[in-house]
Amino acid sequence: MRLTVIGTGYLGAVHAACMAAIGHDVLGVDTDTEKITALAEGRPPFYEPGLDEVLTQGLASGNLRFTTRLNEAAAHGEVHFICVGTPQQAGSRAADLRYVDSVVNGLVPHLRSSCLVVGKSTVPVGTTERLTEHVANLAPPGVRAEVAWNPEFLREGYAVEDTLRPDRIVTGVNSSQADETLRRVYAPMLSAGVPYISTDPNTAELVKVAANSFLATKISFINAMAEVCDAAGADVVTLADAIGHDTRIGRRFLNAGVGFGGGCLPKDIRAFAARAQELGAGPAVAFLDQVDEINGRQRTRTVALARRMAGGDLTGRSVAVLGATFKPDSDDVRDSPALAIAAALREEGADVRVHDPEGTANAALAHPELYCETDVLTACQNAELVLHLTEWAQYRELDPVKLSRVVRVPVLIDGRNALAHDEWRSAGWTVKALGRSAPSPRRILAAAEPAPSRLVPPPGANSTAPPSAVMA
Repeated sequence: MRLTVIGTGYLGAVHAACMAAIGHDVLGVDTDTEKITALAEGRPPFYEPGLDEVLTQGLASGNLRFTTRLNEAAAHGEVHFICVGTPQQAGSRAADLRYVDSVVNGLVPHLRSSCLVVGKSTVPVGTTERLTEHVANLAPPGVRAEVAWNPEFLREGYAVEDTLRPDRIVTGVNSSQADETLRRVYAPMLSAGVPYISTDPNTAELVKVAANSFLATKISFINAMAEVCDAAGADVVTLADAIGHDTRIGRRFLNAGVGFGGGCLPKDIRAFAARAQELGAGPAVAFLDQVDEINGRQRTRTVALARRMAGGDLTGRSVAVLGATFKPDSDDVRDSPALAIAAALREEGADVRVHDPEGTANAALAHPELYCETDVLTACQNAELVLHLTEWAQYRELDPVKLSRVVRVPVLIDGRNALAHDEWRSAGWTVKALGRSAPSPRRILAAAEPAPSRLVPPPGANSTAPPSAVMA
């Protein structure tokens, strides 16, 4: 099929390349000339594992091209996918739909034949309904352009895999013809047994924001438990392990730490709450305000812990921050907890050096006041405090003994509860983490085991000595 993908950010670039990979004739469109030039040359403008391979394959096969002209897209596509951003409005929690509207305004008047306009961007419920009327007014005489919604469920770092082998496909359509068209688009996935859920547009729009809200709630729940564990002297990791065995709960995403970030989850739950308020259903999702508050509090709690470990004052302290991106396997620093914490430490007077395997360039652009290092040992040189804030595999593989020889003071805050704390402590490090006030199970067991000398009398000891003397 002839497809256009309008917007070539994380969502659009991956969607375009993957649709070409399964055999469609794809034209990618964006207003950013530099981005389009890079993509046309096979250079992804951001880091996403596997994207360079499918991009190169699509270009080589002739199935994939790029342009900056919407009129060219209008002439090409049977199906037009809208993949532009929907950021949070300035001064409001609501979603900003200006880019979605701009695509519709620029595309539809140039259409030459009937087609399907499919939104993949995350939007407030009711958007398809609103755009359907608008598209009907803009379309040239004799051209029928139907609007449908097909939300994306991509995870940065796994976006290619999630597109080619999704765990479900959801479409919101108003006609059997639109449904049949989308089934043709995703025919290889459906043949492989991927669940396909065809519903009305309002439900499809809600599916994405509901999924993100549930995930955010689960993460904030375990972070709330981390606060309680710190107050009670308990261990949040053991707690999560225990409740995670309940199949109704599950262990995934029950990892206490500095919280969630990125360009989707924070703004999506706020936009959902704002839209629910507009619909008169605000009280039904009022809990999302608390979810958002808990998430932000994890950042301030981490800074407070760092201040406490520095003796109450961070002024002049040398601090190494491991991680700048909001998650591993990405170079995305949008609303990154790691970068927000690094910036807050700098504001309190610390000398902060940041390392990230892929995100240092973007981190330096976002926060030029921070020192960004490309080598982890250089970042940790003479550090008095090390914070682990993004759970890259590279950091889990660090040798704590070797690193202890580089820092000035071996103190670690594990903001992701992802490192082997006992190994770091054995290497001489003081290790702290949110929700880990209780000693680890290994340390409890070690303390509970009596020393052998207290059980077995030393050579030559009087075997008739009273038990109290042997045990003393």
